[in-house]
Amino acid sequence: MSSYLQFSGITKLFPGVKALNQVSFAADAGTVHGLVGENGAGKSTLLKILSGEYQPNQGELVIGGKPRHFTEAADAISAGIAIIPQELQYIPQLNVMENLLLGRLPNRFGFVRAGEAFKFVRGRLKTMGVSLNPTTKLRHLSVAQRQMVEICKALLRDAQIIALDEPTSSLSNRETEILFRLVKDLRARGKTLIYVSHRLDEIFELCDACTVFRDGRNIITHESMVGVTREQIVREMVGREIKDIYDYQPRKLGEPRLDVRELDGPRLKQPASLSVRRGEILGVFGLVGAGRSELMRLIYGADKKRGGQIKLDGKPLRILGTSDAIRNGIVLCPEDRKEEGIIPIGSVSENINISCRRSHLQWGLFVDSQREAKTADAFIKRLRIKTPNRRQQIRFLSGGNQQKVILARWLAESDLKVAILDEPTRGIDVGAKNEIYQIIYQLAEHGCAVIVVSSYLPEVLGISNRILVMRDGQISGELAREEANEEKVLGLALTDEVAR
Repeated sequence: MSSYLQFSGITKLFPGVKALNQVSFAADAGTVHGLVGENGAGKSTLLKILSGEYQPNQGELVIGGKPRHFTEAADAISAGIAIIPQELQYIPQLNVMENLLLGRLPNRFGFVRAGEAFKFVRGRLKTMGVSLNPTTKLRHLSVAQRQMVEICKALLRDAQIIALDEPTSSLSNRETEILFRLVKDLRARGKTLIYVSHRLDEIFELCDACTVFRDGRNIITHESMVGVTREQIVREMVGREIKDIYDYQPRKLGEPRLDVRELDGPRLKQPASLSVRRGEILGVFGLVGAGRSELMRLIYGADKKRGGQIKLDGKPLRILGTSDAIRNGIVLCPEDRKEEGIIPIGSVSENINISCRRSHLQWGLFVDSQREAKTADAFIKRLRIKTPNRRQQIRFLSGGNQQKVILARWLAESDLKVAILDEPTRGIDVGAKNEIYQIIYQLAEHGCAVIVVSSYLPEVLGISNRILVMRDGQISGELAREEANEEKVLGLALTDEVAR
């Protein structure tokens, strides 16, 4: 095998921060090379340099034995590089076929040959084992399905170097299996793959070698995964020992805080009922498309309900929109932070303070900038948000740090009663996950009712007092922490066809 891809002394500076500092390692052809590290460690920045989106301040990129310098993304694509980013890049108004062939649609005299494009895309999707309708618009697809479109887009380019940044963060088990099969097939065909993931099980299953990042530096490269342990990787990533990532803390539960009865909406197969007590963490698990996020959006008022009742502390609520929910102390951290969570051109401070700003107004008219700065600085420190300062635009932060900012936004609410967290640790590293779990436990200790929606079963089992399972737009079962295990939860989550 040869080192087809080499990074040599790569350094990248941004105002107030050194994102990459003398990064050097090589990836061989016909292998999968893992990249692991905490959020903000520099992994995504390195991929953006590989893609031509960023240019390094120092260092050299060598591909196939030749030094390369990319000034734009088109240069990298021409060099046979395909990047599947953590933050999806698609056009929701276009369909699957148009997104996959964007800029490469077959045409004659300027007119798109739609039939030819449809036949090509349908054939390639079938070969990959991906079940998507080429004519479906992206806005009608789930986050997981959009992720698969991004993966297919890169594979259609027949690139020699393929980098995947947290590719399974929103995929179902079945879609993850398809992805793993595709990765292994590409490796067998001699491709060079870079695989970034916080899920160490994936690193050990797929990767031949692994480089650990911390604070913009590559700490160590394991040329082989033989003999390497998960505990060793975690210690190298975070610089400290983390024995139990979940660190579950039993607590005494109070009276019912949130009570939902026969709540019905357009994407639910049948009306849903649930309750959460003061100090309780309710885990909600289900496969992609099970209706988890749809049910949470109905509770929060983001989608219009067709019927049902919501009570808070025994009193009926009239929730006609999200402002009603927030005013009553019910908040939601959405699954898709890019589309529904952040204000990309806003600063970290603005994104943290935007909800509680109504209580920061002087004389009801003017923003108390000093108070907002104090609030932002406090949460940047508390959640260890990696940013040069509170004035930094949030779009320049890593995905995991963006997620922390959204969490900080709701923690800044003075009268928080119900916190609905939809995939709160998606794309977040091991150390930061532990910190977020501690914050969730603190919320529960203070009497908040917490609902954690997650597609990562170990997480649901690890932090929940009780687990609600959804399947096909309805609640299929409920398990107490003491009786829950992977077999029972998956049995409730899988369709009858798969369960057999």
